[in-house]
Amino acid sequence: MRELLIAAAFLTASGGRALASGEPAETQASFEMAQLETITVYATRNPITAFDFPGEVTVLDRDVIDDFNPSKISDVFEAIPGAQFEGGPRRSGETPSVRGLSGEGVLVLFDGARQSFLSGHDGRFFIDPELVRTVEVVRGPTSALYGSGALGGVIALRTITAGDMLGPGEQVAVRVGGGFQSVNDEWRTSGTMVWQNPEDSVDLVGSVSYRESGAISLGNGLSLPADDEILSSLLKATFRPSGDLALSASWMRYNGDSVDPNNPQGGSVSGPGNPDVDRDIRTDSLQGSVHYAPAGSSFVDLDLTVYRSVTEVEENERDTTRIISRKVETTGVSAVNRSRSALAETMDITFTYGGEFYEDTQEGRDNMTADGSRGGVPDARTRFYGAFLQAELTARLPFGAPGTFSLIPGVRWDHFETDAEGERSNKDDAVSPKIGLSYKPVEEILFFANWAEAFRAPSMDEVFADDVHFRIPNFTVFPPALVTNNFVPNPDLGPEDAESWEIGAGLDIDNLFVDGDRLNAKASYFWSDVRNMIDLEVSIPAGCFGAPFPPCGSGPAFGNFSRYVNVRDAELDGFEFEAQYQSTYIYARANFSSLDGKDTSSGAFVGSLSPDRFFLDAGVKWPGTGVKLGGRITVAGSFDKVNDPTLAREGYVKGDIYAVWTLATGPLEGLRIDLGVDNLADTNYEVVAAGVSQPGRNFKAAFSWRKGF
Repeated sequence: MRELLIAAAFLTASGGRALASGEPAETQASFEMAQLETITVYATRNPITAFDFPGEVTVLDRDVIDDFNPSKISDVFEAIPGAQFEGGPRRSGETPSVRGLSGEGVLVLFDGARQSFLSGHDGRFFIDPELVRTVEVVRGPTSALYGSGALGGVIALRTITAGDMLGPGEQVAVRVGGGFQSVNDEWRTSGTMVWQNPEDSVDLVGSVSYRESGAISLGNGLSLPADDEILSSLLKATFRPSGDLALSASWMRYNGDSVDPNNPQGGSVSGPGNPDVDRDIRTDSLQGSVHYAPAGSSFVDLDLTVYRSVTEVEENERDTTRIISRKVETTGVSAVNRSRSALAETMDITFTYGGEFYEDTQEGRDNMTADGSRGGVPDARTRFYGAFLQAELTARLPFGAPGTFSLIPGVRWDHFETDAEGERSNKDDAVSPKIGLSYKPVEEILFFANWAEAFRAPSMDEVFADDVHFRIPNFTVFPPALVTNNFVPNPDLGPEDAESWEIGAGLDIDNLFVDGDRLNAKASYFWSDVRNMIDLEVSIPAGCFGAPFPPCGSGPAFGNFSRYVNVRDAELDGFEFEAQYQSTYIYARANFSSLDGKDTSSGAFVGSLSPDRFFLDAGVKWPGTGVKLGGRITVAGSFDKVNDPTLAREGYVKGDIYAVWTLATGPLEGLRIDLGVDNLADTNYEVVAAGVSQPGRNFKAAFSWRKGF
């Protein structure tokens, strides 16, 4: 039975058809249990059960995402320990962090394609939750598989497929939906249509969604100005000329138009130095892939992916004629193959290996500069080449000893080179090894440990930042004149690197309290040494503050400059716990995370730290009625891991409630209604920084209707 459940779960993860409501009860029960046999696609680049992975990975499928009724993808991250979104209540400024590392330290993938856009305050990536079928977060260094950027972990999103909507015997399905939430007066509409030919050899998916929202009502009673319009779309086609081969192509677009301050993060409002702008966000992601797995061959299971992503953010100041923009283009190709073999009756091995090439280019524009360039956003290009090899060895212990063990060693080599016109290149190589070990004395209990090294290459902005950083008054002359602090390129900037260890244990039990229930839990402790951390060094001549020497003036000649340098080493450590329970009538998902980070030389706090946090999502179901009632609670401790005591934050408790009704029979078969209230007690709480309140009480309602033919 367990093998059947794993197979069913893998079918679901691979986009297989969902079971229809008319399936036999025994099949339905097995399907519900299979949902806890979660498959991770990205933790080893070879699909395995998440429980068996010797590390921590969380996979949220579409059912969990739908229960959150999310306005933005960050809404579901409460269900993921050790990961959070920073930036504040506005969606345009949100950036993810994993295990205390953010920015370039977190790798983002859409259907396996890298998303390289990164800005100081314009957000990290852009996608509508309606288009997402799975959120997967691999926590901990993963450069041995993915190269640069995976210091903290990997956030991988997979988009919807035809198999998500088609039931047995159906060739066409449509789904329409809409929703409203009160906290920012957001309205949403969406529509999706899929088609599959009778031979099951061609799939087509088309989806579009639109959102419109306004100012955000905060828990402190104030209103945060915001004005968003978002139009998202997805087109996807899959062709299977034979059972061995699948070809697919997709195009996804995100159009976001907003009116908010130039820096929309935190609780900022417009004012001097932070004017309101018309912000236009455009993202186009094109992808083609080939999957080839010939029947009868255990040595060829090949995935080839070619992709191109273009993201541009343009900001038009409303009170002036200034227009600035940042455009990042990523073009890449990756190939991964898996070869499987039985070394003995009790020993299996899988080799996962491949290579990758991708190129990032950036262009910054400012219509107020003489040459049209934008300060701090250099026109530059980075190229990456990588190759990796991983082995997964699973065996029963010899000489009749109880249990099985799994050993997963891997290594990757990367070369990168960053260029800008007129500047010396920044280039380097990196080797990223890892090894994971797990032991199951019995099938239900897991012990695991892992060690890894990871790196992230300096970004184009960090290496070649130029032009004006800021202006300050020179009070040594009268009348006072403004002098400029200029960015200075640093082509000798080295990569950040990390060494990490992790130990943990897990429990996976069927039929614990009643027949058919299941409990799955994992916990781990990790610690990392992050070396050569990149920081911004700002130098201002003392004469600008009234000292007699050196004199105050503009630019590097006076020592008035900023540049990125390798200056710090840090230690990060933490504890994570995650558990799921599922039965016929009751379900629950819980997690806890604790994180600490300090500069090894000064003892100062570093990293994207967060308070100790506990999360619980639990509820009841009534089989046969389609009714589900649930509630979520987040409990965060006080946060004093700050170098300035005035920035400390109080702890908080936030609760949500929700109800779902899905009609399985009758004239409205396929209708789903979602009702809920987030932040039920209208709690004034702070997540990003002291003084930055989060959204207040939020009434939510949504519907969707699916019809198959």
